[in-house]
Amino acid sequence: MKNINNLKNSKTFQNLETAFAGEAMANRKYLYFAKLAREFGNNEIAKIFEDTANQETGHAFAHLELLYPIDQMSIGKLLEIARDGELYECNEMYPDFEASARQEGELEALQEFQDQSQESRLHAELFRKAAKRFAVLKKVEKMHAQKYQIALNSLF
Repeated sequence: MKNINNLKNSKTFQNLETAFAGEAMANRKYLYFAKLAREFGNNEIAKIFEDTANQETGHAFAHLELLYPIDQMSIGKLLEIARDGELYECNEMYPDFEASARQEGELEALQEFQDQSQESRLHAELFRKAAKRFAVLKKVEKMHAQKYQIALNSLF
């Protein structure tokens, strides 16, 4: 597949993101259905939903491997992508959802969106702090590697 930066503006990239979202949503929905089936006392149907949910996870991961190829990723990049996704949720997505719920008088949904927006903000901060720690550790590791190389060079 192309470099992720070249693919990002393509229809194929958009389709992979949409396909991923559908597969991920199916996974979560089927796990929820399995939970309900168990509550209804039907473990056999619950197992069918769980097995299908696992297959949906495999489909979602296949899409993600094309969207975020391992050879173009790093820990820092993963943390940046995750942080940006959480910031999108708390700064754009959930505020829009909150406005609609408020306008429609859907108070339970409004509260859910507000709660999730706050949690997304906490997640973004967690990823930001982890990225900062990772950057510091990376510098320290580089410094140690240079010292070890100097020590090795002096032996020969």
